[in-house]
Amino acid sequence: MSSNAIVQYTVSSSHTINRYDVFVSFRGEDTCNNFTGFLFQALRRKAIDVFKDDEDLKKGESIAPELLHAIQSSRLFIVVFSKNYASSTWCLRELAEIRNCVQTSPRPIIPVFYDVDPSVVRKQSECYEKAFAEHEKRFREDKAKMEEAERWREALTEVANLSGWDIRNKPQYVEIEKIVQTVTNILDPKICSLPKDELVRIEHTLEELVGIERRLESINNVRVIGISGMGGIGKTILARALYERIYHQYDFHCFIDDVSKIYRYSSSLGVQKQLVSQSLNEKNQEISNSFEGTCLTWSRLHNVRALVVLDNVDEVEQLRMFTGNRDTLLRQCLGGGSIIIVVSRDEHILRTYGVDYIYQVQPLNHKNAMQLFCKNAFKVNHISSDYEKLAWDVLSHAQGHPLAIEVIGSSLFGRNVSQWKSALARLKENKTKNIMDVLRVSFDQLDEDHKEIFLDIACVLCDCDEKYTREVLNFRGFHVDYSLQVLLEKSLISKMGTRIYMHNLLKDLGRYIVKEESPKEPLKRSRLWDYQDFCKAMLNNQTTQILEVIAVNSGWISGWKSETVKIDGLSKIEKLKFLRLENVKCSGSLSHLSNELGYLTWNNYPFECLPQNFEPHKLVKLKLRNSRIQRLWSGTKELPNLKHLDLSYSEKLVEMPDVAKALNLEEILLEDCIELRKLSPSISFLRKLTILSLRNCINLVSVPNNILGFNSLEYLSVYGCSKLFNNELLEEASNTEHLKKLCSVEGPLQSHSTSPLIKKARRESVSCLLPSFPTLPYLRELDLSWCKLVKIPDVIGKLSCLEKLNLKGNHFVTLPNLTDLYRLYYLNLEHCSRLKYLPDLPSQTNLPPKVYWHEEQYMEDIFVCLRANDIYVAGLRMFYCPEIVEWERCTDMAISWMLQILQSWYKSKCLTSLPFLKSLGSTIDGSEILKWFNNQLVSMDNSIIIDASPFVHDNNWVGVVCCAILNKHAYKSRIYAYSGSDLSVYDFDHMCLFYYSRQQFLHEQHIFRGKLNTRDLSLTRDLVRIFDVLLCRKRKDGNQVFPKFKVKKYGYRWVTVQDLHDPWLKFGSSIPSEDTKLLL
Repeated sequence: MSSNAIVQYTVSSSHTINRYDVFVSFRGEDTCNNFTGFLFQALRRKAIDVFKDDEDLKKGESIAPELLHAIQSSRLFIVVFSKNYASSTWCLRELAEIRNCVQTSPRPIIPVFYDVDPSVVRKQSECYEKAFAEHEKRFREDKAKMEEAERWREALTEVANLSGWDIRNKPQYVEIEKIVQTVTNILDPKICSLPKDELVRIEHTLEELVGIERRLESINNVRVIGISGMGGIGKTILARALYERIYHQYDFHCFIDDVSKIYRYSSSLGVQKQLVSQSLNEKNQEISNSFEGTCLTWSRLHNVRALVVLDNVDEVEQLRMFTGNRDTLLRQCLGGGSIIIVVSRDEHILRTYGVDYIYQVQPLNHKNAMQLFCKNAFKVNHISSDYEKLAWDVLSHAQGHPLAIEVIGSSLFGRNVSQWKSALARLKENKTKNIMDVLRVSFDQLDEDHKEIFLDIACVLCDCDEKYTREVLNFRGFHVDYSLQVLLEKSLISKMGTRIYMHNLLKDLGRYIVKEESPKEPLKRSRLWDYQDFCKAMLNNQTTQILEVIAVNSGWISGWKSETVKIDGLSKIEKLKFLRLENVKCSGSLSHLSNELGYLTWNNYPFECLPQNFEPHKLVKLKLRNSRIQRLWSGTKELPNLKHLDLSYSEKLVEMPDVAKALNLEEILLEDCIELRKLSPSISFLRKLTILSLRNCINLVSVPNNILGFNSLEYLSVYGCSKLFNNELLEEASNTEHLKKLCSVEGPLQSHSTSPLIKKARRESVSCLLPSFPTLPYLRELDLSWCKLVKIPDVIGKLSCLEKLNLKGNHFVTLPNLTDLYRLYYLNLEHCSRLKYLPDLPSQTNLPPKVYWHEEQYMEDIFVCLRANDIYVAGLRMFYCPEIVEWERCTDMAISWMLQILQSWYKSKCLTSLPFLKSLGSTIDGSEILKWFNNQLVSMDNSIIIDASPFVHDNNWVGVVCCAILNKHAYKSRIYAYSGSDLSVYDFDHMCLFYYSRQQFLHEQHIFRGKLNTRDLSLTRDLVRIFDVLLCRKRKDGNQVFPKFKVKKYGYRWVTVQDLHDPWLKFGSSIPSEDTKLLL
């Protein structure tokens, strides 16, 4: 055989590459912009792969190869007959080819009669007769074409005689739903959202599991299926495919991903909440304890058939999530005929749980293994004969393990035969070892830098933000861009959104390799991540120059009660470059830290200062949250590389460090440093500072005079820093009469500013003035909440880059003009109890290219807890403002500004993310819905129902604006503010305005069934989330309390594409009535 001979390894005819589920034949000019367009959308929403032909393919006298292939490889045909269908020779050729395919390989054909009688098609009468007369007139001189026309007639008659849909004079959306359901039923054994190459290799296994499920389903009791096998063998993919195949047969269903992780962080309550959230569609259902969760689940599910999948269970206790004895498990809470599927690597766990059937996932057979290998090693479905024997050698060693095949195949891609042989020699030497050896082949082929990066990710950076990962690896001296790309190409890491992930098996491989460096002495390894290994290393208390990275979190150990670690040994780790200690109880002393440190993160740092002999000249990030530190060090340190300084929640901090020689500092977070009274004057030298958060520094009284003149500052928060502005009261409040009014809560005041009472009021007043400050040209977010300000300077209205402005909890009466803040999209005026007038809002909105997010620009932690107030980020929030006048004008402006932001969002090509649209809305005091909302209803059962029938098949709408009135009796409590004072909650109704986008509708599973109940669409759940955020209380212990509320009434209005191009509604004018066209 020649060297370039090709050996084909394709799937059978039933698995043709680029196979389509459905081919639709239709006359475009008749139906493309209405019926068939909606039909395509409905099919694709059901994950049905439907072929959409291109008009460019319909040229010439014969069917284009692409079109011919699509017909031949489709599993079902839909033929839409319209009045002009027969006038198109292309449509008739398609139909003839469909008929030929069905004759040679039987497949279903579904005829749809759009605007023509079936008998007209069957007999070729009326318009079809005229069309054929034209064809035969043109073909009369060509015998072959006349014969072809006769075949067209036969095809029309044959297909028109089949059972189909006559949709004339019927609601199209109803008929489309019926057609799609029929298609789904026919294709149901194959329909799945997983990639098709995944389905090919598990199809046989899936059919076996479906058979097992059907046998157990026939038994009226609750049955449990266990899916077991080694890591990476495909258990989760198989469970997901089975779930998607059968879930529609059950009343309730849920798939709980990674039970082990949920249990580790949230115990059994976390699993119960997931079960309730998915199965009962109650996302915000509060569960206080396991007994309550057991009762809730039993009361809702004990009479219904449910399907529950629990993925990645690694301890039997994770399955005992309910109270009671061993028999009172999940199966006791479900109705007869229910199925529980448990996925675990450990078969012993399944047997202990008492499953009815254990399915052991087997490796891939030779055929599927070769197909998977070719996909990764050659990116095609065939291999050159030179590689054939080597390929079989690879598969022999991989033994059908999917992940091993993918990783090894990727590592061999683009390599020559000699390199393959060298790699396989390594495999043959360790033929009897486990999967670690298989995975290690790819690792051994890496360059040294790539190996080090792989080990860093496996040990400490897995699941981290990509930007943070790149920064750390850059500090470590690696060539990051190229190296990460190599790891991605070799399938050693993957990216999801902004995070870098590594498969658990690969992570295990990396950690296994590091442990090999010194199996019994952790201190002699290059990296430490395991808590017990860290304890052992500290116990040795020996000098080492090997250890460079420590990242330990004792909170990640399920059921582990962390011990106190004596950390004196840290002083002797001379080459330590990365230190991250979280939830580690420490004792002892710390006399020294490595001067090589670049990243120091130590939550609950137990000492009053850092070692005085520590020279942090290489430090890039210093994060000591919740520490006992009083001051970092004495004097000035060289900090040329420091970019991030975070000492938040260090309640004993009395002195900010001198940062005069930290000129690259970009971020300073000093939140909740309650003993801090002033900032270091050295902060004035920081010309690159972009983020400064002094949130809840309640005793802060002094900042450098020029701090507000930083041109680089993008985010500034002085939330709750009311004392910061008290010193300005004497200079600013020259009007004694005004001062009297401000201090009236203290008692009657004399009229002379020199009186003792006036002086006392100046010292103790609950109000203060914000001093004027220069324009900050790049400031994007400003938070002045709970500062007790009685006046806001006019310069606020000149901050041209400002996007978010938070002024809640202050005492001003009016605000400066905000019309020039064209980038502003969020304004918070909650609890401004003296506010009387809402100023004109921006006259236009130009959203920035990227929505600003001020929380740490990257997060190294796997789970990021977002502040409640930052979830709902766009629009106006203005409730608990009892002195406001002209409420109708305020409501008009709130709606107008919201629509203005929406218009800008849709015009922006950069803002395409769904989360921003979910966060667009406003909340104000109010009890009446404006006439502008032309659909107004009374809420039943605390839900919102939207009639989507006018728009269900209309591509012209972009979303719906909703208005909900919250019942005033639903929330009578007290709110604890960050300022430390209690505020009475006013007995007002609250109006919530929010936008629900078309994208959000299309993301829902149960969509477009005439009436859209928000319990299906998650609209009610979103409203719960919004008000939980808006009305949450925060107790003094820091825990949030979410009040219950009741929707009193609601209204909504659909927004179309045309609306977004109309002139913008001028502020100050009335919102149009319901018979007026929507102006944006």
